[in-house]
Amino acid sequence: MDETAFPGRLPERDRPWVMRTYAGHSSATATNALFRRNLAKGQTGLSVAFDLPTQTGYDPDHELASGEVGRVGVPVAHLDDMRALFDGIPLAEMNTSMTINAPAMWLLALYAGVASEQDAELTRCAGTTQNDIIKEYLSRGTYIFPPAASLRLTADVVAYTLREMPRWNPVNICSYHLQEAGATPVQEVGFALATAVAVLDAVRDAGQVPAERMGDVVQRVSFFVNAGVRFVEEIAKMRAFGVLWDEITRDRYGVSEARQRRFRYGVQVNSLGLTEAQPENNIQRIVLEMLGVTMSRDARARAVQLPAWNEALGLPRPWDQQWSLRMQQVLAYESDLLEYPDLFAGSHVMTALVDEIVTGARVELDKVLELGGVVAAVETGYLKSALVASLASRRRRMESGADVVVGVNRYAETEPSPLTAAGADAVEQVDPAVEAAAVDRVRRWRADRDGAAVDAALARLRADAASTANLMPATLDCVRAGVTTGEWAGALRQVFGEYRAPTGLAGAAGSGGDPGLAAVRERVTATARELGSGRLRLLVGKPGLDGHSNGAEQIAVRARDAGFEVVYQGIRLTAAQIVAAAVEEDVDLVGLSVLSGSHLAAVPAVLDGLRAAGRADLPVVVGGIIPAGDADTLRAAGVARVFTPKDFALTDIIDDLVTVIRRANDLP
Repeated sequence: MDETAFPGRLPERDRPWVMRTYAGHSSATATNALFRRNLAKGQTGLSVAFDLPTQTGYDPDHELASGEVGRVGVPVAHLDDMRALFDGIPLAEMNTSMTINAPAMWLLALYAGVASEQDAELTRCAGTTQNDIIKEYLSRGTYIFPPAASLRLTADVVAYTLREMPRWNPVNICSYHLQEAGATPVQEVGFALATAVAVLDAVRDAGQVPAERMGDVVQRVSFFVNAGVRFVEEIAKMRAFGVLWDEITRDRYGVSEARQRRFRYGVQVNSLGLTEAQPENNIQRIVLEMLGVTMSRDARARAVQLPAWNEALGLPRPWDQQWSLRMQQVLAYESDLLEYPDLFAGSHVMTALVDEIVTGARVELDKVLELGGVVAAVETGYLKSALVASLASRRRRMESGADVVVGVNRYAETEPSPLTAAGADAVEQVDPAVEAAAVDRVRRWRADRDGAAVDAALARLRADAASTANLMPATLDCVRAGVTTGEWAGALRQVFGEYRAPTGLAGAAGSGGDPGLAAVRERVTATARELGSGRLRLLVGKPGLDGHSNGAEQIAVRARDAGFEVVYQGIRLTAAQIVAAAVEEDVDLVGLSVLSGSHLAAVPAVLDGLRAAGRADLPVVVGGIIPAGDADTLRAAGVARVFTPKDFALTDIIDDLVTVIRRANDLP
């Protein structure tokens, strides 16, 4: 049989998607070396991970940056850092994605500055700034300004790139973190499209883009989507996205050209679905999730980045990232996937599933629009409460065994894994000296620049922010003057203010029929009675800049259901603020959640603060992605319990918290 003549084949093989790995750590120089190695291995695009201080608009020497510098991404504090990040990489020839949101305008301006120094025409530069601030209020927490001011920044970037960088995607509507925060496929599609509507409305209403060019705006809007292990459902979700995006952009914005209405998306498959237990199982999870965004030709991802098998353990090493890149390459080049038309055209099963998601997502979108749009839905707490409730429901299904997670709640028996035999060496280690070097670097940068030029650039930025001017020209002035990330964000904080998003706990669902909760509730009540207090009080704290609050919120919900009075003030707190709250609220236990890897700095700071406040007796527990050796260090420092992702049964965790309180108070 002549396979090349098979009538079902395409006349020529499709081009593969852009292949990326999400990379960045320790320093711009080290990250540049990693970029070069990955490109040499066949990676076809860059995806830049920035550290938390950069994402939240702080310089490395800010108090909140302590312990966070270079840990989950690369620190970029000024133009010279961006030069080092892209040293020797021709930006005009590279498709560059930057996962940055609140300070997206600033990082794009730094990128443009380096491109100019390379004599790269901005009109040739291709890439993406994520620049979706809405999901930051709902899931990741790296917002800075209030929603309306943040949307203005997004709209300004869209208008600027339309004129100056026509190949650039100025906004990447991000449903990825909505799924991680608990969204069902219907919610993920509905909420993400509500965000897209808010962005397009902001661009249209700002008056910077002529009405006849809205089609050009729409075709440069891309999406960043999550793909879970239920890959058939994920295929349907991607197709549903395309149906609704086509409908919205045609009917709401009058985009007549079908080419401009195409749903364009990149994807990273589900990192939070990876497990610390039996981490070798993560390989097959990643492959199945990759299939969910590549099998359907009519809804295939434009770019794919895969997590590494060990991301539930810590920062992946270059070899781990290479393994994930090779998965993409085997699928694209060894399999016959790219040789055929859409495999699901005419499928009754797929059509019904797509129609179901489309119908449900329309309901969710209409509900958000009836509330006044996505900004109102954020500010009232509606969206956050919906996600917290959905995640609580998902957790209950896993705890009950209704949702099987192999190696975690079923088939937990295991042989020792040779992949983790190296212990701490199984993940990338960030040298603690990285932070000190970054602090020294930014201080020398400030000392060597023209202070008057910096002051003038920041004054212009503040003045323009107080008006309706597009802020990109003033931001580019700041780049040229040598302003730092923290100074740029600080100037806008002075004008726009800062924001604390609703936690979503008030509307969260209870624990349903968990049979073990009644016994725990009795222990909570009895312990409070023995201590002579009305109720046990738990402070849930998120120290530092780590904004991944899903776990903390689920603990808070379950503790409340068990009878605790829960004090939770949200994310991004200093050690001093956590200590002050613990003392003022007279709590019985402090629970700290740290998922950024900064636990060895953040937790001792809280312990030291409690000792200084005369509350060394107050027990502290910690949860997060914490290697075994680090857990031993924390316990030696005085932490009563350390919980990691393998501790998935929330009611058992709450029962353990009661035991910690009883032992701290010498109760039997």
